[in-house]
Amino acid sequence: MLDSKLLRKETKEVISNLKRRGFEFDETLWTKLESKRKDLQGTTENQQAKLNELSKNIGIAKQNSEDTKDLEKMASELTATLKEQSNELDCLLEQIDNFVLSIPNLIDHDVPDGKDETSNLELRKIGSPRVFEFPIKDHLEIGRSYEIDMEAGVKLTGSRFKVFRNDIAHLQRALINFMIDTHVQEHGYEEVYVPYIVNKDSLIGTGQLPKFEEDLFKIDKQNDFYLTSTAEVPVTNLFRDEILNSEKLPIKYVCHTPCFRSEAGSYGKDTKGIMRLHQFEKVELVQAVESSDSDEALEELTEHAENILKKLELPYRVVSLCSGDIGFSAAKTYDLEVWIPSQEVYREISSCSNFRAFQARRMKARWKNNSDNKIELLNTLNGSGLALSRTILAILENYQESDGSVTIPDVLRNYLGKESILLPQ
Repeated sequence: MLDSKLLRKETKEVISNLKRRGFEFDETLWTKLESKRKDLQGTTENQQAKLNELSKNIGIAKQNSEDTKDLEKMASELTATLKEQSNELDCLLEQIDNFVLSIPNLIDHDVPDGKDETSNLELRKIGSPRVFEFPIKDHLEIGRSYEIDMEAGVKLTGSRFKVFRNDIAHLQRALINFMIDTHVQEHGYEEVYVPYIVNKDSLIGTGQLPKFEEDLFKIDKQNDFYLTSTAEVPVTNLFRDEILNSEKLPIKYVCHTPCFRSEAGSYGKDTKGIMRLHQFEKVELVQAVESSDSDEALEELTEHAENILKKLELPYRVVSLCSGDIGFSAAKTYDLEVWIPSQEVYREISSCSNFRAFQARRMKARWKNNSDNKIELLNTLNGSGLALSRTILAILENYQESDGSVTIPDVLRNYLGKESILLPQ
């Protein structure tokens, strides 16, 4: 959520920044709402001052045994008027809040300009794509042999659900343990386990609501319960309505959860196999830091996600998302894209984002600076470390062999208990 004071004082600068995203700020509506707020707040404050003066005069009159009937009548009428104006002001402030909630975050100055993903800036490539000396298969062709069962997913639920069996189910479990162990033991994260169901306030806090409700699975209208679309939501909301002491920062959480997305508007895009599903697994990294540490934290978190790809020896690249491709709540985002041999292209496997104070302002997530006792907003960051289905996809394709087997990356062999997956006899 943007700072309302910033909107009032630096409206032109905010509009200019939002235009880089392609977001059209309704300046006419904002001016109208703000003008009405100023007038109504000014009138309300004047009326309250008059009521305070009347109350004071009534008290003095009673002390002097004077008749207060007329004064009390005026006070009663003024109280009724003030109540009406206060109710009107509350409704107006709610309108303003809803307007501000619909505005995306301001993007950092070094975010590249562009309309879509074609303008994303490649920062680096790590590893070289393998040269195969035999006809390669895509992950779905390989997976059918090793129990990626899309048909069972359709039978149990519907399209874009899957069932993993045997070696593939075991591979996912091995990856989860490997990723969490790495982030806890090497990167200093604290593991947390959170609910898969979140309330409306949690989704507003991280920016999924109100704008992206159609992408969510709502399961209980009475309680406003939703299936979580990403572990970012429940984990980041652990900071909601909290004031953390400075010595506790930075806080780094790692969490494994399933994620549920309706993927509204994505029909026909990446829908083959397990690239884009309604239910998938992720290991998520979340950090809360002081604003002065925010830039460094994004670089660090990105390196932590990259480390998983390096250990798995999967070729990948890092891109900085352009102004037209960056997410609603993010100020800056790095995408990690892994090499997919069957498509001969790099595809996203993690997004690492700095939200600065945008989420914290929505969540009232703050920290206390012990040097001056000042209360400040946290800066929040998150990234996948990594998405499980896409990691499985990348391993199957990059490690496939001519005899139909799939070699297991060295770092997973102790977790999986084998060096390769063989075709069933």
